[in-house]
Amino acid sequence: MTEHETPAVDENLVFGRHPAIAALQQADAQTVNKIFLQDTVQKEFAGDILALAKRHKIMVSRVPKAKLDTLVNGANHQGVVVALAAFPYASVDDIFAKAEAAGEPPFIMVLDNVEDPHNLGSIVRTADAAGVHGVIIGKHRAATLTGTVSKAAAGALSRVPVARVTNLSRTIEEIKKRGVWVFGTAMDGEDFTTWNSSGPVAIVIGNEGKGISPGVAKLLDGTVTIPMAGQIQSLNASVAAAIIMYRVFLGRRGDN
Repeated sequence: MTEHETPAVDENLVFGRHPAIAALQQADAQTVNKIFLQDTVQKEFAGDILALAKRHKIMVSRVPKAKLDTLVNGANHQGVVVALAAFPYASVDDIFAKAEAAGEPPFIMVLDNVEDPHNLGSIVRTADAAGVHGVIIGKHRAATLTGTVSKAAAGALSRVPVARVTNLSRTIEEIKKRGVWVFGTAMDGEDFTTWNSSGPVAIVIGNEGKGISPGVAKLLDGTVTIPMAGQIQSLNASVAAAIIMYRVFLGRRGDN
């Protein structure tokens, strides 16, 4: 970049008061990831933004001007930045509908605070290859559908529904009531090579550093583990997810 070039700004960001208001008036929780609002912005303007956010159930993060400056590489943001989803979110019902249309028992991936967008994109890409009917993510402390995720997913976002929910634990309880067995990964779980993964199943992949959260862990119907010979007894979240997904895929295909 030369001294006369303008730094590139993420194409999924809308900023400036009039563009932001226009985007929010046409938006909903399925097309917007988050609103970043300067903590010192005028009260009247803040009120307009907060009212739109409440109407459409969109998260608002109050941040200092420096944070917004960084997001837009120094462009004139006028105190507000709207982060759009790179692809519209689906609903949990959409995931069940896809399984029903395929005549298959639901196969769902649940991501518990997976924060790395590359991991999210990679998991969605593998989910498409392994016959997963959909991915469920939380709204808080988790990667969202950004341009980075879309690039890592390599087109899979158009084929794999991704549902973003406010309360992951409550959603897990709901899918269990709909007949889905929910499993997570754990060091002391059942060897995944002998695990019976048939029927309606959801696999929970935990946070890259902390693993599955306690609230989610207590809802699991069981846990599975991936045996490892090396001294490092953990795998990258997307790698672990891929191995478990293919265990289910092969089981459904009749391979043991």
